[in-house]
Amino acid sequence: MGHSTTATGAQAPAAAPATGVAPRTAGHSKKAPQAPKGTSSAGSRASGSGHAERVFLVQTAFAELGGSAHGPGEIAEFTGLDDSVVYRILQSGIYQRIFERVDRGLYRLRTSAAQLAFTALDHRLDGGVSQTVLRDLRRATDGGLAFLYMVAPFSGAQRQCVDMAVGDSDLAELGMTPRDVLSVTRSLRTGASGRTILAYLPEVLQQRVLAEPVPDQAGPGVYRDNEALLDSFAEVRDLGYALGYEECMAGWNSCAAPIMWDGSIMGAVLLLKLKSVMPAAPEGVIEATKEAAAELSRYGAARPDADQA
Repeated sequence: MGHSTTATGAQAPAAAPATGVAPRTAGHSKKAPQAPKGTSSAGSRASGSGHAERVFLVQTAFAELGGSAHGPGEIAEFTGLDDSVVYRILQSGIYQRIFERVDRGLYRLRTSAAQLAFTALDHRLDGGVSQTVLRDLRRATDGGLAFLYMVAPFSGAQRQCVDMAVGDSDLAELGMTPRDVLSVTRSLRTGASGRTILAYLPEVLQQRVLAEPVPDQAGPGVYRDNEALLDSFAEVRDLGYALGYEECMAGWNSCAAPIMWDGSIMGAVLLLKLKSVMPAAPEGVIEATKEAAAELSRYGAARPDADQA
């Protein structure tokens, strides 16, 4: 078959990722009634863990609603908080450089939110670790081409190849051009690694990717039907890996597994082999790819430094 499939018989992890694919259901809850004027309510109290949780809810709403800017009413409806509570959180966040006002009644996250994320990722994983893991994967799969893809931070919902172990292979001689690496494999809707990442992203980002056209240079096995592509996400989450059959390039089959840090999808390990050598991925290839991704997940997991343990 041209499309990617997932093998059966593997032990399935939890069906739903920690980040969730479906949007939060908080937006469907009714707003709490306002307390009578002059009384103190939980929604207006600016202290304690309850207030902190409401601040986090507002921050999360920006990420899960999608779009560039939102008003207090929209955020209140999504989170189930009172409009006045959301407004006060937004105003306080402006002074704390978390939010910014972009138009009358519209707000968005500041770039300082991204700086917090970069700080959180600092020292999680170095190049030496990833290269060792990929080389081990290459050896375990009899010379398969091993790649590390991570979610691209500055180009929307895309991926970027950040490391590889291909031995002495010349990618050009193997039929892989720079265009293949930089354009076709950048899209999350093509290839086992792209679909593996996309399966764990929020629904708003999934829909953005599904609205993109299939790259012209994609292989004959690429998913062109969005419903079939969506169905494949459940298989990826259930089994913890995806198999690709000529999705990115004709003549190449693949296996990919997710890299998760603190419950969030960060990237995927991809094992690539010629179709003539690997018409179907054997169990050994699948398990080796999953183990490589699990090892990179363990290295990236939040933990105290050794001297603090």
